Amino acid sequence: MILEHVTSRWGVLVLVALLERSYRFSELRREVGGVSEKMLAQTLQTLERDGFVHRDAKPVIPPRVDYSLTPLGVEAAEQVSALARWTERQVDAVQAAREAYDEARA
Repeated sequence: MILEHVTSRWGVLVLVALLERSYRFSELRREVGGVSEKMLAQTLQTLERDGFVHRDAKPVIPPRVDYSLTPLGVEAAEQVSALARWTERQVDAVQAAREAYDEARA
């Protein structure tokens, strides 16, 4: 289950974004792009529950909530970031493998 949380589409994008710096909710939503408020809230809550994300709610008006990575979250983010970079580098090889597979099956 933990693996699903850190390797889900939104989990990966949130972890990688938070690896750069802490974000407020609206900033993080813009940074991740394409994620609904509901899905981002669910993803952050799940990652917070798992101990990867720290939610810092400041008692000010208007309310300010910042999200950042815990030490465990930094480690997870570095791992999924490395996997994402590796995947990006392998796009051509994967495409060639798919084409060879499809040709052999045709």
